[in-house]
Amino acid sequence: MGSTVLIADDDPVQCRLLEAMVRRFGYHARLVDSGEAALRELEGGKIDLLVLDLVMPDLDGMGVLGRMRARGLQVPVIVQTAHGSIDAVISAMKAGAADFVVKPVGAERLQASIRNALKHRALEREVRVLAKRAAGQLGLRDLVARGPEMERVVRLAEKAAGSTIPVLIEGETGTGKQMVAHAIHGGGERRGRPFVAVNCGTLPEAEAERILFGQDKNAAGAVDKQAGKLAEAHGGTLFLDNVGELSPVLQVKLLDALRSGEIEPLGARRAVRTDFRLISSTSRNLIDLVKAGQFREDLYYRLHVFPIMLPALRMRREDVADLAWHFLARFGAEEGKAIRSISAEALALLTAYDWPGNVRQLENAMYRAVILAEGDEIGVPDLPQIAARVDGFDVRIPSAPLLPPKPVHTGPAMITGAPLREIITVREPHTMTMLDARGDVRTLESLETDMLKFAIRHHRGQMTEVARKLGIGRSTLYRKLKELGLDEASIGVRAGEVGESHQAA
Repeated sequence: MGSTVLIADDDPVQCRLLEAMVRRFGYHARLVDSGEAALRELEGGKIDLLVLDLVMPDLDGMGVLGRMRARGLQVPVIVQTAHGSIDAVISAMKAGAADFVVKPVGAERLQASIRNALKHRALEREVRVLAKRAAGQLGLRDLVARGPEMERVVRLAEKAAGSTIPVLIEGETGTGKQMVAHAIHGGGERRGRPFVAVNCGTLPEAEAERILFGQDKNAAGAVDKQAGKLAEAHGGTLFLDNVGELSPVLQVKLLDALRSGEIEPLGARRAVRTDFRLISSTSRNLIDLVKAGQFREDLYYRLHVFPIMLPALRMRREDVADLAWHFLARFGAEEGKAIRSISAEALALLTAYDWPGNVRQLENAMYRAVILAEGDEIGVPDLPQIAARVDGFDVRIPSAPLLPPKPVHTGPAMITGAPLREIITVREPHTMTMLDARGDVRTLESLETDMLKFAIRHHRGQMTEVARKLGIGRSTLYRKLKELGLDEASIGVRAGEVGESHQAA
């Protein structure tokens, strides 16, 4: 189930008719019989849209719209009138209503009105969030937090935002740790000041110290003076993503900087004072790294002052529909596609799936759905990879035109004494076979090799992009290439392309 629609009407028969239609469309429905009751529900913060009768005894629809505007309640409103009065409709639209319907409203008209209102709400919210994020003013109440798990996160983050206490955000990959860090920054006294994010997992080893701490023009090989990320964050917030990936040398330097409030750029003759608020994140268990001798215990206690654990998306299914709507609004606008809604069946599918890749995987799934959609609504056929993994949703990925059969083995073959029929390989573009020529399951190493080769060729050797799309750090990517014995020649990219992208990053 998706969004929640509040129906405010003092006519019980009309309320029940609207409730039945709303539930048939795939939304939650709540009923109230007065304007005052509607306002109380709206202030609870769990309502996505209000269907409001203009004529009610205690507080009429115009009064509700006026109080909503005075209290800053930005829930979209569809007003309904029994008489179709043009003057009443114009007044309601001027007061902030998103649309109007005439009683008795037909199911198709009401469904279209609800879809349009929710779409515009999602788009407006996405634009507002992007603008606030760019200005360093993203607030904690801008986060999608309908369920109790995320409400707990928001309450903790609000307490952290009111101080400069070091925060460690923990959670699985893709849960939105950087978004929460942005919100803490935007909710504190340093909002509007620099928010500097560093992904410690993608720092090139040879350049990591210079990138973090900067360099003086007297440093060996330096052309000019360069400020590091810690200096750039002066007065604002430094966000160290994947902090557990820092090398031992950088752990020592970071610990010294946190203790003294000073940094030492490469080649500098004296330290430089800096003042920043520190927020770090990790998808790994830092205490396990401490026990394994891979992370300094004293640095761990410097970072782990105010921990916030982000729940996996499977633990906050109440938020899936809202997140899907926001991604639809963004990608629909970016791709220039007029997609107005997500079907009830598609929302049920998205909510039922466990999302091992968390919010990032949902974001990618909605991006692909927007590209695949041929109509103005996202349906289950636009989410084939997800549908294939959820019971009750049997959707196959559309097949590309088959290539002419190409024999791979034409002579008689024997496997454990049994004759093997001629093997024919017919594959769609960009698919990976799970079985080898003998019919055995391929090894993980061979599958991983093919996947890395394809990703690097597809992104033309841009290793930062390859690592990001695969959901791993650059250091992990290079380690895997070395372990698998892959080089430029075996991958097939242009000579020097991989090395250049590594150097540029």
